[in-house]
Amino acid sequence: MTGTTIGFVGLGGMGRGMAGSLLRAGHAVRVWNRSPEPVAALVAEGAEPAESLAEVFAADTVVSMLADDTAVERLLLDPALLAGARASLHVNMATVSLALAERAEELHAEHGIGYVAAPVLGRPPVAAAGQLNILAAGDGALLARAEPLFAAMGQRTWHFGDRPSQANTTKISVNFLLACAIESMAEACALAEANGVRPTDLIDLLTGTLFPGPVYSGYGAMVAERRYEPAGFRLPLGLKDVGLALDAGAVATVPLPFGSVLRDAFLDALAHGDGEKDWAAVASVARRRAGLPE
Repeated sequence: MTGTTIGFVGLGGMGRGMAGSLLRAGHAVRVWNRSPEPVAALVAEGAEPAESLAEVFAADTVVSMLADDTAVERLLLDPALLAGARASLHVNMATVSLALAERAEELHAEHGIGYVAAPVLGRPPVAAAGQLNILAAGDGALLARAEPLFAAMGQRTWHFGDRPSQANTTKISVNFLLACAIESMAEACALAEANGVRPTDLIDLLTGTLFPGPVYSGYGAMVAERRYEPAGFRLPLGLKDVGLALDAGAVATVPLPFGSVLRDAFLDALAHGDGEKDWAAVASVARRRAGLPE
């Protein structure tokens, strides 16, 4: 075991695998989650359970992987929690707004706690395998201190600047592009199917020629086969990330016209009961618009 303890908050689909990767690398990990089942599973693998967030922030370093701004704000940005913390570094690996990233950095600094952002690329199986791509930004010395943790959880760490919000900017931009790719494949598949071409054949062509790679092969197959469960990344989270991109664009006066189209498509999918499906289920909207059978 290493000589320091890592506190880990947020054991959802991604966090569960990330904490497990830290354990396998020999780190002492103290875990907390709002629901007890993932905690019990990790304790069986050697983790230490935390009874409270205060116990988590008594660790040397805290890693968090929560769903959204609301969860981070409510659970981790409590001034009383930070004032009593013994931790000297918080690594926030969630996809959050730029405004929250800036507020979190300022609030941690007020309490003498280092803060870096390190959102990730990868779905739950990739997290469980310790093969994430980690997008990191913050003070260089703090990032160097976090590097052994990144090495345990990911295959590569990409650095994007000395302000934590720069990592969040990058992740929001990436997820915006992913949403655009899913929507464009959905529309292309609807066009093909409406004219007698099987969507699976179209995706085979695209991934074998113009668009090789995991995005078009993975999401393309889901769209063509209309296979949206189990969800690796739930549709409401996709809507959240599109909203983050639109908000960031508004602040920086960067028009994102596709963003408005995506937001309405995600809302349409939610209105039709697809909230528990993978965000690739936004493709069902293109099918409905084209009058194709469900």
